Amino acid sequence: MRGDLIKKQVSIFLENKQGRLRDVLKLLADNNIDIRALTIAETADYGVLRLIVDDTDKTVEAFRESNFRVNITDVIAIEIQDISGSMYGFIDMLYQYGINVEYAYTCMPVNFGRYAFVIRVNDDKMEKALEIIKNCDDVEILG
Repeated sequence: MRGDLIKKQVSIFLENKQGRLRDVLKLLADNNIDIRALTIAETADYGVLRLIVDDTDKTVEAFRESNFRVNITDVIAIEIQDISGSMYGFIDMLYQYGINVEYAYTCMPVNFGRYAFVIRVNDDKMEKALEIIKNCDDVEILG
């Protein structure tokens, strides 16, 4: 069951210079890879681009052939209510069960009154997090 609920996130390291994101997006477009989620964490010298895509294996192959450092990480992608305090309530619930969120990102509402929320928790807490989420009425796993 775990495999059905987990998303594979592709992370690559990028030099923080003009045109680098454009180059990556062109590589994805040239390989007919659809982006489902994207976030960039940056420093002065480099950035970490995190992606959820429609074809993880094809994406990893394309990046490696283009000499990018690639990492694959399991994340959970959910739909959560788009109301004040819903994100806090969800994170607080995980906290109450001893689950730390290493990082998270979100995007605009995907359905009326709901938005997508991607979270990364420690690997040793993944099963517990999934069990909690599956029993939560206000949260849905994105397919």
